[in-house]
Amino acid sequence: MYSPSQFEETRIEELHALIRAHPLGTLITLGRAGLEANHIPFEVSADPAPFGTLRGHVARANPVWQDFSADTGVLVVFQGPSAYITPSWHETKRETGKVVPTYNYAVVHAYGPLRTIEDSVWLRELVGRLTDRFESVRAQPWQVTDAPPDFIDKMLGAIVGLEIPIARLIGKWKMSQNRPAVDRPGIISGLREASADDAAGVADLVEPRSKR
Repeated sequence: MYSPSQFEETRIEELHALIRAHPLGTLITLGRAGLEANHIPFEVSADPAPFGTLRGHVARANPVWQDFSADTGVLVVFQGPSAYITPSWHETKRETGKVVPTYNYAVVHAYGPLRTIEDSVWLRELVGRLTDRFESVRAQPWQVTDAPPDFIDKMLGAIVGLEIPIARLIGKWKMSQNRPAVDRPGIISGLREASADDAAGVADLVEPRSKR
């Protein structure tokens, strides 16, 4: 990934925080037919240091768990908030007119070897953690134990676990760091007034970088 130094984010806790906030990762593998991409919700663990581990699961019918290059490793891409940045928000537009549109975004790329897991205990624990994580915001959270045990056993038999010890973790926060300080207040204000879904989240990431 092309990442000029001003956009680099190297703090592991920040990279993990983005993964936790946006857990649907794009798993990119090299198979017999070439590159493949699958979209999978992952959990991230801080262990082992320094980069941690990703865990998820796929349908047993999905060939990705058998058709991947163990020698090449895999890439998982996590996309955080993103938003269009109009020249109209820049003070530079009023001063010189020398500004063009751009796009702000935050992404994390995680690299590592892929391990497949069919152990039912491991799978049950993973599914339980993922369920508890996503259901915790509900007034009446659904639990795995709410379903009949034989049904859960059947469902677990239809999935395969994935585990990726992260060997390399790269973060890119393109948040107007390359713009003059005079432009950043207008960018933040414009984002906060915009109706786009991610605009406020991008403003939250631009603002602290404007104060550095």
